Amino acid sequence: MSNYLELIEQIATQVTAEHAAAVDGGAFPQATIDALRDTGLLGLISATEVGGMGQGPRAAAEVVERLARECASSAMVTCMHYAGTAVIEQHGDEATRRAIAEGRHLSTLAFSEAGSRSHFWAPVSTASRTPEGYRLDANKSWVTSASHATAYVWSSQSLDAEGPSTIWLVPANANGLTCPGPFTGLGMRGNDSTQVIAEGVQVAEDAMLGPDGTGFGIMMEIVLPWFQVMNAACSIGLMEGATQRACAHASGARYAHTDSSLADLPTIRNYLARMRVKTDMARGLWLDTLTAMETGREDVMLRVLESKAAAGETATEVLDIAMRVCGGAAFRKDVGVERYFRDGRANTVMAPTTDVLYDFIGKAICGQDIF
Repeated sequence: MSNYLELIEQIATQVTAEHAAAVDGGAFPQATIDALRDTGLLGLISATEVGGMGQGPRAAAEVVERLARECASSAMVTCMHYAGTAVIEQHGDEATRRAIAEGRHLSTLAFSEAGSRSHFWAPVSTASRTPEGYRLDANKSWVTSASHATAYVWSSQSLDAEGPSTIWLVPANANGLTCPGPFTGLGMRGNDSTQVIAEGVQVAEDAMLGPDGTGFGIMMEIVLPWFQVMNAACSIGLMEGATQRACAHASGARYAHTDSSLADLPTIRNYLARMRVKTDMARGLWLDTLTAMETGREDVMLRVLESKAAAGETATEVLDIAMRVCGGAAFRKDVGVERYFRDGRANTVMAPTTDVLYDFIGKAICGQDIF
């Protein structure tokens, strides 16, 4: 089996980078997803017993980070696929797990709702019993890969249990599901993140992932750690890509009257150094978080909360500097940093938002219950 780092390097340079401009224009990153399928990387975290590569959060985060250096939309689609897969691996049926491992199933999460906004752990959508199985009704506000996913890892209020939520596997082609329109936002324009409405959607008896009422535990113990480190990876990849492009521009752009480059100016070098230091600081915390997850360290939840907040907040700073370094040229598509500048804004508002994470972190270090 080829090393996954070698495979993702080939995909990122030969496929993702080539299609990044079209994806920024709104096209779904299908070429990258096809390449991930063909190399087995859609099954990166699927167990070897079902045909997957059997890797963990570190590998998933590394793949997302490498893709984000070229295209944030491609990275986010992959991030959501792995987040959904992590749930299915623990609670899904073998047939679905094998389909993911073989690259025949693209997963995603359907948690965020108009009624609970960034508080994804408190769904207002409902589930009820029917003679055929269960009925789901919901207004999901943001679902990545909404019209391209095979199925959604879906949250609702619980049926009968005391827990606040239950998790389901909902086929994307189920009757009663609608996606009102394409995503045309500021950044990450190709991730097909849009509203999904469920009106009387029928799912089978075996659609429930985990027992009724255990959704909160699944969200906190599986989804939150995986998503946090992969979302941080996306921010770090954006910073890395922007830093490389800003350095290349500063070294190549010249003043004709002095025959010197932008990088010959101490002020510009200072800005570039700040970008490098901030990127490396965020990367260091991210790598430590992955180690904490792998070793079950006592501070793992604090690190998980910190990683996304730090990477997202730092990315906005680094990308601001990139625009300043590149000046007027930064507003052109060919330099490449304006796309990173726009894409980087999205991570701070993805649930849990940076402001919510700061509140969680504050509670944790003050010895208070987070929820």
